[in-house]
Amino acid sequence: MLAVRPKKTVSMLTRVSEAKRSSRVRLDADVYYPDAEGEFPVLLMRQPYGRAIASTVVYAHPTWYAARGYIVVIQDVRGRGTSEGEFKLFVHEIEDGEDTVNWAANLPGSNGKVGMYGFSYQGMTQLYAAAAKPPALKTICPAMVAYNLYSDWVYEGGAFCLQTNLGWAIQLAAESARIQGDVAAHYTLYAAAQDISVYDRVPSLNECLRKFAPNAFYHEWLEHSQDDDYWQEISPQRYLQHVDLPMFHIGGWFDTYLRGTLRLYKDMSERSQYRQQLLVGPWAHLPWSRKVGAVDYGLEAVSPVDEMQIRWFDRFLKGLDTGLEAELPIRWFEMGANMWQAFPMISKSNQRSYFLSSTGLASIREDSGMLSESCPESYASDVFVHDPWRPVPALGGHAVVPAGSFERSQIDCRTDVLTYTTAPLTTDLHLAGEVMAEIWCSVDTPSHDLCAVVSEVHPNGSVYNLTQGYIHVASGQDRPLKMSLQATCVCIRKGNALRLSLSAACFPAYPMNPGTGSPLGSTRLMDAEVVTLRVECGGDRASRLLLPVVDSG
Repeated sequence: MLAVRPKKTVSMLTRVSEAKRSSRVRLDADVYYPDAEGEFPVLLMRQPYGRAIASTVVYAHPTWYAARGYIVVIQDVRGRGTSEGEFKLFVHEIEDGEDTVNWAANLPGSNGKVGMYGFSYQGMTQLYAAAAKPPALKTICPAMVAYNLYSDWVYEGGAFCLQTNLGWAIQLAAESARIQGDVAAHYTLYAAAQDISVYDRVPSLNECLRKFAPNAFYHEWLEHSQDDDYWQEISPQRYLQHVDLPMFHIGGWFDTYLRGTLRLYKDMSERSQYRQQLLVGPWAHLPWSRKVGAVDYGLEAVSPVDEMQIRWFDRFLKGLDTGLEAELPIRWFEMGANMWQAFPMISKSNQRSYFLSSTGLASIREDSGMLSESCPESYASDVFVHDPWRPVPALGGHAVVPAGSFERSQIDCRTDVLTYTTAPLTTDLHLAGEVMAEIWCSVDTPSHDLCAVVSEVHPNGSVYNLTQGYIHVASGQDRPLKMSLQATCVCIRKGNALRLSLSAACFPAYPMNPGTGSPLGSTRLMDAEVVTLRVECGGDRASRLLLPVVDSG
């Protein structure tokens, strides 16, 4: 381990465009050097939250990386921190990323090789920089990112991710107010961030954000509620089709952006000539620790990311033989067993069907709704009512804060929630991969939502959520709703049971569907309708849950 010199604050200028010479701006960065002779590779992080933070909410401090023989650069993106220019979400990250990689490769003491790391927005800046294909960029470690911004970040199953999007928009607006010296706006937005209001007259239109950040990206995101050209223009997926780099992908089972992490990994692993490595832990977006929600997953769940990234960078920036190629590329934490498991690939061929059956009282009695591997021959249905006055609340999962696994028996006891439960398991059940549901559902309104939660039921009656999914649909379709739930890796122990819970809301993770069929953001709370839903079981309308069962051997 090397000593580390005091950090230096260094500036660079972005390129000069002949068309827009005024677009040249100064970008500021902190640079950490090993206190040793020689040339070193560069690790670069580009982020919008003030470079002093350096994502230490989940990573080791930059000095830890510098002590292991790397020059570490933490840069404020355009218009954030002390960097000049106007911050526009994702707009300048390709050209600014390319310029920064080229600049970092030529820093004093650099060997000309650059790697990038970071999560969330810092993960996205890696993808945009890679899109420009700067020769000095040799590898990236994107964590918790979107591949398609519409389906991986902003919307899920066609439903707007209300709490995460609104909370992030308020945070960025407050930081903009701080940079501009607007004391009143900063104070109001800071206060709003501590207690986000989702009970405005139009629930998805936050009055505080409209007043103090009328030009925020959030308003555009509401307007583009369909996967149209707007999203294709700004999504990394469009720009990465001809990019090939070794990538270390990192995600969490309760992270709201896991969909993007997995999609990027699958795409790259299918076409890349380089190693693609995937690590998914039992973590929310942050922190990456042993306890998430109400469950402690043990010492093994503590993040190994820093040590693994050094090993990764040593291989691809220093050319050292770290033994990576001899290991399976996928490493997933199996919750319940509380240990890491290795896989050669993400399999789709192992889904096992669990069919819903009921006496018609699944919203009233826990023993009425059943889940089994046999399709019921008789035709049955359950009816429940969604009342916008008292929507089913979000609790844990990946789309709400706080995220993770929580005891939810009090929610499953509600009469606007259907529950379908297996008999106690006679052997341990191991799940690893994508979870799906096909639900025959009809309603009496032009539109509705459906939330599906898979939980583990213990003999004492406690219920802990494992994964969930959500879908926003138009009515009038005579076919089952096909829902993608969050991927998972979990061992459900012998003696416990598996449960599927269905509801028409998960608020405020997603906006309440008013049932009117009107566009998002255009319906007042007072106009929301009561929605009656019917779920069918058995016969030619057999609803089912599809689980990625793996052989315990």
